[in-house]
Formats: sequence, structure tokens, C-alpha cells
Amino acid sequence: MVAISVTKPHVLELFETAPLPPQAGEVQVRVQRAGICGSDLHIIHGSNPFAKYPRIIGHEFAGQVETVGAGVEGLAPGDRVVVDPVISCGHCYACRIDRSNVCGNLEVLGVHRDGGFRDRVTVPAANAVKVPDSLPIELAALAEPFSIAANVLSRTGVDAEDSVLIYGAGTVGLTVLQVAKLHGARCIVADLDDARLERARAFGADVVINSRSQSVPEAVAGEHDGLGPSLVIDGAGVPALLEEACRLASPAGRIGVLGFSPGPCNVSQQEIVKKELTLVGSRLNRRLLPQVVQWLAEGKLRPAAMITQTFAASDAPAAFELIEKDPGSTVKVQLAFDA
Repeated sequence: MVAISVTKPHVLELFETAPLPPQAGEVQVRVQRAGICGSDLHIIHGSNPFAKYPRIIGHEFAGQVETVGAGVEGLAPGDRVVVDPVISCGHCYACRIDRSNVCGNLEVLGVHRDGGFRDRVTVPAANAVKVPDSLPIELAALAEPFSIAANVLSRTGVDAEDSVLIYGAGTVGLTVLQVAKLHGARCIVADLDDARLERARAFGADVVINSRSQSVPEAVAGEHDGLGPSLVIDGAGVPALLEEACRLASPAGRIGVLGFSPGPCNVSQQEIVKKELTLVGSRLNRRLLPQVVQWLAEGKLRPAAMITQTFAASDAPAAFELIEKDPGSTVKVQLAFDA
């Protein structure tokens, strides 16, 4: 069995390993398709504060159930599934109030536990979400990144009354854009790169702003009759943008933060109180993969064009090299374990 591991920072290795048989309440999944995420790169670079080494990475993956452990109901060999990488304890305060994505004992596959970049992986049955036969497996593997967007927009709320400013036209920004459009919102995307902005336009952005050449606050000042955007999502992870977001958001606006930088930023208490802004953080997803799978299966999301390259799993080093050396040519790079 092929597995892809970061043995220590800056060292990516492929090796053979034997799958663990499923225990009670677990299923073994034959991985077919997996997506490379920016957080996988952070683990390679040694900049993820939660990762321990060596670590089999990968948290965006889908495949087919091969065997089930004792007591598993609702899943059987042959079922197609996408795996939710968020494993929670179920009894801490956060879990009791249905915020399991910030569980006090949180473990994420591919970060705290070995992940899905391998031919076969054993996971809790509760984390395996069924995928209909009509949904291509490569699109099923996009469910996890879309769950990140679904989570932040569930935290902030979004509807057709909203004018949404999205910072960043990378994978995070594009998924937020598509989920916001699904809810009928007007969407504005800001980025530094024209090619990325053209992708955002193709996925439904109403307005795109190149922030190298145009002031974002000036460009969005006319939203909501001159009040500014009612919803701002930081999909770029740049701490300084939070201060700008507070300045340009409308009264009663909401701001969703997805970045994980430890760097400080200047935020005006006056701006937050004067406009009664709502500022929320969003991490991972709160068991939202079933909803995302439904959107994908019903064609409410059509993200196939996000998959820009697919490599055989055995060529994983080349896939990572492409992302590092030519990031402008990639959105979502996937690994095929069934090639």
C-alpha cells in the first residue's frame, strides 16, 4: 500500500505500509481521489503548529468502503464515501453545543492523526459520508474544501440581501464565492492576480477588484447605497485585512475570518462598536459534508473547473513541486490513488 508522508519538515516520502483493519465503529476506505490543500504544504514547511512528525498527510479524500467494523450501521462494502477529517470527542462543552469543529480534544486526519494520502485508510464510521453513484469521485473529494466555505457562511449568515466582499481568489475564496452565490448573494472578489480574478468571474463573481491597482475600500464604498458590503470574508489569511474589513463593512455588517496567522493586527474597537459589527472566526467544518454532498449531487455547485491538474499518487512529489513553483497555474491539484 502506497502512503505519502512528511517524515520531518521539508522531507516528503512515499513508502509501503499495511492498512489497519477496522475496529468496532470504524470502516476501511479504499482511497480513490484526494486533493492537496495549502495546509498540507504548511506541514511540509514545518509551519503547522499542530502537526507531529512523521505524518501521513491528506484530509480531502473520497473513495469506496472496503470493510466495516463491528457495530457499524448504514455503511457497507462498496459504498462510495467522502471522509470528514474532523474527529471530536462528543462530550466537551463545544461538542455539547454542536460546535464539534472546535472540540477541546479535536483531532484532524492528516494533521493530528495520519490522513488520507494512502491507498487505504481506516476512519470512524461516523466520519464517512455516503456519496451517490451519480457524483464523480473527483467532485466528491471537493466536498471538504466546500465545507470550509459552508461553515464560515453558516457562522456569519448569508442570503440574497447580502453584498459579500471576499478577499482572495484562491481555493478558499472560490469556494466561498460559489456557496454565497448559491444563497443568492451579490459577490465581489478582491485579489492581486488578474488570472485568479478571471477564474472568480467565471465562477460567478459580480465584481472583481485587482487590489494592486485599485483601492478596495473605494471600489466597494457604493454597496448598499453607500454603506459598504454587509458581509466580508477574509479568504486570504492576511492579518492586516481585518482592520480594513472593519473600516469598509456596512453598519450591522458581519466579518468572517478564516486565516490562521499568529501575527497581530490593528482592529479599531470604535469601528466595531460604532457599526455594531459581528466578527466571527471559522475553523474546519461542523459536520456540514452531508449538506455539501447534496449541493454537489443536485448540481447547485458546479466546481469541476477548480480541478486544474490530476497526478497519479506515485507522482505526488511532482504535484507538490508544481504547486510550489507555479502556483498561478493551479487551483486544486488532486492525486489519483486508483490510477
